[in-house]
Amino acid sequence: MRVDSTVLALVALATDCLGLAIKSNEPELLRRDALPIYKNASYCVDERVRDLLSRMTLEEKAGQLFHKQLSEGPLDDDSSGNSTETMIGKKHMTHFNLASDITNATQTAEFINLVQKRALQTRLGIPITISTDPRHSFTENVGTGFQAGVFSQWPESLGLAALRDPQLVREFAEVAREEYLAVGIRAALHPQVDLSTEPRWARISGTWGENSTLTSELIVEYIKGFQGEGKLGPKSVKTVTKHFPGGGPMENGEDSHFFYGKNQTYPGNNIDEHLVPFKAALAAGATEIMPYYSRPIGTNWEAVGFSFNKEIVTDLLRGELGFDGIVLTDWGLITDTYIGNQYMPARAWGVEYLSELQRAARILDAGCDQFGGEERPELIVQLVREGTISEDRIDVSVARLLKEKFLLGLFDNPFVNASAANNIVGNEHYVNLGRDAQRRSYTLLTNNQTILPLAKPAESTKFYIEGFDPAFMSARNYTVVNTTEEADFALLRYNAPYEPRNGTFEANFHAGSLAFNATEKARQAKIYSSVPTIVDIIMDRPAVIPEIVEQAQAVLASYGSDSEAFLDVVFGVSKPEGKLPFDLPRSMDAVEAQAEDLPFDTENPVFRYGHGLEYEDN
Repeated sequence: MRVDSTVLALVALATDCLGLAIKSNEPELLRRDALPIYKNASYCVDERVRDLLSRMTLEEKAGQLFHKQLSEGPLDDDSSGNSTETMIGKKHMTHFNLASDITNATQTAEFINLVQKRALQTRLGIPITISTDPRHSFTENVGTGFQAGVFSQWPESLGLAALRDPQLVREFAEVAREEYLAVGIRAALHPQVDLSTEPRWARISGTWGENSTLTSELIVEYIKGFQGEGKLGPKSVKTVTKHFPGGGPMENGEDSHFFYGKNQTYPGNNIDEHLVPFKAALAAGATEIMPYYSRPIGTNWEAVGFSFNKEIVTDLLRGELGFDGIVLTDWGLITDTYIGNQYMPARAWGVEYLSELQRAARILDAGCDQFGGEERPELIVQLVREGTISEDRIDVSVARLLKEKFLLGLFDNPFVNASAANNIVGNEHYVNLGRDAQRRSYTLLTNNQTILPLAKPAESTKFYIEGFDPAFMSARNYTVVNTTEEADFALLRYNAPYEPRNGTFEANFHAGSLAFNATEKARQAKIYSSVPTIVDIIMDRPAVIPEIVEQAQAVLASYGSDSEAFLDVVFGVSKPEGKLPFDLPRSMDAVEAQAEDLPFDTENPVFRYGHGLEYEDN
């Protein structure tokens, strides 16, 4: 009987995912059968996942559920018991967060290739997924992000928000994706889409500001730029959208990395607005979500950390919002540890009384798939063998995690061209794009007597400076003097105020008061009264600076910029285009009075969201 070729084609399409595609070439069939299904790219992803899952031991499955830090160095250095060799070879782990600065792109690519080579030597040869915290800006905090180093350097996401330019956000994300891919990074532990409704919170620099609509508009382009227009593929960097259900409303502005900041509160009953950016992210194709450490108080939800909270992960995220992707917990929910020299208890807020084994069970029962910053697969094995957690439940999460590796093309080619990495990462075009964004993102708050720009000052002009290296002025042939009495102008760069905290890790978080203390205010006032002064406030949080606004000749806000960008704006090489991404409060009393979960709730702010002057055309 003769069968029409069109019918055969339709049958092949219909049965491909079952591994039963009809082939007319017998040698090709033999070649297809020579490899295990999961290693054979001619099978569809779901079939490859099922095949691999069926071959895995419980121990190998458990290893997939952990996502741990990894630093460049010898793979076999097992002196601490936590080496790459141990994690890959003995604990069967295949997800790692690169937790070291990148100073040479080719060397990093070679290291990641070496890690992939080691993974292929395991029984099943499951490739590694390398992730990273943000690396393209100015934050240097092992808990939240790294300075750009060899990558192109851009403003923080607050600066991108200040420019209100979705196309620029897409351009940034595409550049970052190419630089990540060049070294072998395939997962971005960002974007952070929390709303900055509590101005004291130490994580604001990584947000997109106070406006849920703007945040939603921009992060759609961010996710598409990293992942690509369509679904995840071999040229994608997956994103991890965080911190569900919105980490901004922290009680008294404290951060839930620390026990005194464990509470998240909603005095304005404004939970729904904090979900808006997450809904936009899911619509844009986000495949992975990270809950925050916090526990909700004063709500109908159970007062336990979000990753322990079934109402949040299963009922809200998976049920109400329909998310079927990966839920990765934030770091360190099970095991007490040290970060640097600082002791850090597990962030098991609300369930501190549970054992490590019980915490792991609670997280899985809540609906999470993977444990961030942990390497305790033996706990999962014990839970299954004791009958507390079924192996079928483990399979659900492992299947999600494996599927993502297949979609990213890691099983077909986990390696990168290391020799090309230095030519891609930090290339001149990408660097210039980042520097241009730094300059443009500046916000001009005040410009009394249109002092800015200082176009072409005379060679005899003298400057008093603080907050940056005099070499930047010398390179422009300007004279720097030691006192304000000698100066014609003062140029000052200040960080937004904060109260220093103790501990090697804790000290990296800028928290507490947003106002300069009385002594510093008095010191600055002497400068403002003696010489025309231009001040740049680096706004990692919404600073309380009414005195500076009143006394300085001009005030700029920046959100991650180098001193060259600052001087380019001051001297008119570039114009500031940014608009404030949040209100600037008038006093700490106003800050303390506002509701943590309500945007634009500060009374009589010095400047409103969206404020930003422009240079007058000459």
